[in-house]
Order: sequence, then C-alpha cells, then structure tokens
Amino acid sequence: MKKFLILLVLLPAALFAQNDKDTTRLWKTGGVFTFNFSQVSLTNWVAGGKSSASGIFMVNTFANYKKDKLSWDNSIDLSYGFLKEKDNEVVKSDDKIDFSSKLGFAASKRWNYSGLLNFKSQFAPGYNYPNTDDAISRFMAPGYLNLALGMDYKTENMSVLLSPVTGKFTFVTDDVLANAGAFGVDPGKKSRSELGAFVKFEGKTPLVKNVDLQTKLDMFSNYLNNPQNIDVDWKVMVNMKINEYLSANLVSHIIYDDDVDISVDNDGDGTIDETGPRIQFMEMFGLGLSYKF
Repeated sequence: MKKFLILLVLLPAALFAQNDKDTTRLWKTGGVFTFNFSQVSLTNWVAGGKSSASGIFMVNTFANYKKDKLSWDNSIDLSYGFLKEKDNEVVKSDDKIDFSSKLGFAASKRWNYSGLLNFKSQFAPGYNYPNTDDAISRFMAPGYLNLALGMDYKTENMSVLLSPVTGKFTFVTDDVLANAGAFGVDPGKKSRSELGAFVKFEGKTPLVKNVDLQTKLDMFSNYLNNPQNIDVDWKVMVNMKINEYLSANLVSHIIYDDDVDISVDNDGDGTIDETGPRIQFMEMFGLGLSYKF
C-alpha cells in the first residue's frame, strides 16, 4: 500500500515531465501549492491567552488527457495541518489524501460513458486529544476505495457522474481499530464491501474578480443496507487571490457516513451519552503563500 501511495504522488510529476509536442497538446496539467501559517507569541500578557502556532500545507494537482472521444482525468488533493499551543504537544488539524482517476468515452457532446476510481485516506495517526495513547485513526484506517461505472455529464467547469453500479470498499488495516469494529467494518475484519449507487459532482466558478468557488460532492447509497441513508462527502473552497504568491482560502467540509458511529458526551462529565452516526463538520480560513504551476 505504501508503494501505491508513492505512485499516486509521483503520477502528476511523471506526466508534467513529458516534452513530446503531441503529448503537450493531449495532456492538460497543473496544480496549486498552498501554505498557510499563523503565530501568536505572548509574554506577561495581562489580558491572558496562549502562545500558539498553526499551519497547513495543501497540494492540488491534475493531469487530464483528451484525444478524439477518449478522455482521462486525474487529480490528487493532499493536505496536512498542525497546531501547537505553548508547551502542549503538536496536534494535527487536517489530514487528507484524495486521489481520483476517471476514464471516459464520448457518447455525445456532453455525455460520456465513464469509469471512476477514487481513493481516500490520511497520512498520520489521529488521536482524541489530549489523549495520545491510543490512535483513533491511521493511514488506511480508514481507507476508502470507490469503483464506479456510469454516465458523466461534462462541461468546461462542471462534471456530474451518475453511477448506478458502484463498489465501495472500506479498509481498516490497524489491528486494534479493526478488532473494535471501527468505521463500519465487522469486529475482527479489516475491510467492508458495499454495492450501491453513486453521484459525484465537481464544479468551479468565479464569484468576483480574483475569487473562485470550487466544490466537490460525493453521495453513495448502499442497495443492500438502509439505502435511504445516504453517505455524503461535501467540500467547498473559496480561493481569493491577492497577488501572484499570496492568497486566502476559506474551506468547509461536511461528512456523513451512516456506518461510522461517533460517541458524544452531552453533559461534559466524561461519560458517553450517545453513540451513532453524526454529521462531521470542518471549517478553515487561511492566509498565506500560494504557487500555481
């Protein structure tokens, strides 16, 4: 699996290295590297507070091929964030690996027969801070793999994939988490397979000058187990360009997985009051360096 991850990261670089003239016309490649950082230092500050530092790295790359009726779209989204408060340990604030590869054959001007491979996981262990004794997630715990067949409606700035036949595979390769039945796998098992319907929407549009909106929405319904409970993974990013190297980003991320149980302490007394599927939400605003290639 580590070799597979390395391949995902190196694929765009290999494509960018092509110098053949025909390849240059057939391939459209690019990406954005972003680093946002904030820091606060307090000494004898009577108003109170904590010294802190935080940062997040984001890499978004694509390599798209088009010749006659054949198209092949590839993208990799990587991010990792950290937070350090005074004497406390460094904790992560974001961690994502998202690779997609979609092969299409034109059926008409806008519609394509398409097959999609999508892989998602994370780089580093995650903890229920401040407890760092036992990890609650790791690389490939969970790992998600979607294999979808269907029709894809494409324009220059939008894509909607409708797949009535999709295999969703959840992997939990960590023994402790697998034995606990984490992320919807049966206790003691390291994977879970589901068959269902899948919709993937991707879009990008300018809002005002130098401000763009990007969104990705994945929805999956399991035919064989509670098909009315739809898994949702929805990310929205507003990119604000200040100049060639400075930018600001506003990101929101909503996840709902009907197979993932989340424990909640409603009273704050340290006891679990409820356990079950819940909406996961992340919001982030950053100002920092950005390089487009």
